[in-house]
Amino acid sequence: MTNIETNADTSIKILVAEDNPAVREFIVRALQASGAHLSAVPDGQAALDVLANERFDILITDIVMPNVDGIALALKAVRQYPDLRIIMISGYAQERMRAHNLDALVHRIIAKPFSLEEICEAVQDVMAIPPL
Repeated sequence: MTNIETNADTSIKILVAEDNPAVREFIVRALQASGAHLSAVPDGQAALDVLANERFDILITDIVMPNVDGIALALKAVRQYPDLRIIMISGYAQERMRAHNLDALVHRIIAKPFSLEEICEAVQDVMAIPPL
């Protein structure tokens, strides 16, 4: 696996919001192994709480979660942090279609199940997008 490239001397900061502990741990391990700094939370409300206190480059969020779902999280997060890049993940085709209506906010949508390569490639791709 290759390291995730950055333009600065610091690693990419990624917040993962995923209610399934196994998927959350898979994402964290995959991206930490490629050099990113990760924080992970079990739902959208916890992600909003973390975002209130810390800046991140990327938000990876499941669409279907308790408390605040990924779509509501994305809408709230980009209002406050317009440079935040968002990757959404979901195992539900209908929910992925809902996310496609947010093309201006969501940089990438990944279907579950996904591979280690897919998640790393998605992060690399969204980091290549110039900030707004």
